[in-house]
Amino acid sequence: MRNSWIGVVGLLALLSGPALADEAGRVKTVKGTAHIERGGQQVAVAVGTVVEQADRLITGADGAVGITFRDNSVLSTGPNSVLEISKFAFDTTTHEGVFESKLEKGTLSAVSGKIAKQKPEAMRIVTPSTILGVRGTEFYVQVK
Repeated sequence: MRNSWIGVVGLLALLSGPALADEAGRVKTVKGTAHIERGGQQVAVAVGTVVEQADRLITGADGAVGITFRDNSVLSTGPNSVLEISKFAFDTTTHEGVFESKLEKGTLSAVSGKIAKQKPEAMRIVTPSTILGVRGTEFYVQVK
């Protein structure tokens, strides 16, 4: 009986591991028009939608999206924004990781999480004209 429980727990870990590894965060708020481009496909955005590394979040003229990441960072985009989650990796035990996103246009407000608290230079926001290294906990970026 004991061995069968160990097998079940192991199987569950194998099945859930890849899904969690792909998940960088989840959409917490959505307003207006928005979608995610993932692997050449458009994914509808709703509260609870999983956000993955390499996703491009695109909002329309009336759109806004808020995402909470696994390290408790929060990114919120405003209307007419294009945000790519370039890199995201997070170790829940050590709180080490890397978080890089690219704001191509639009607005972004951010509250940094555990990755930046552990190692501030591990979180970066790239824009067409600059790279922002996160040294504080809250900031706002606008790209025209």
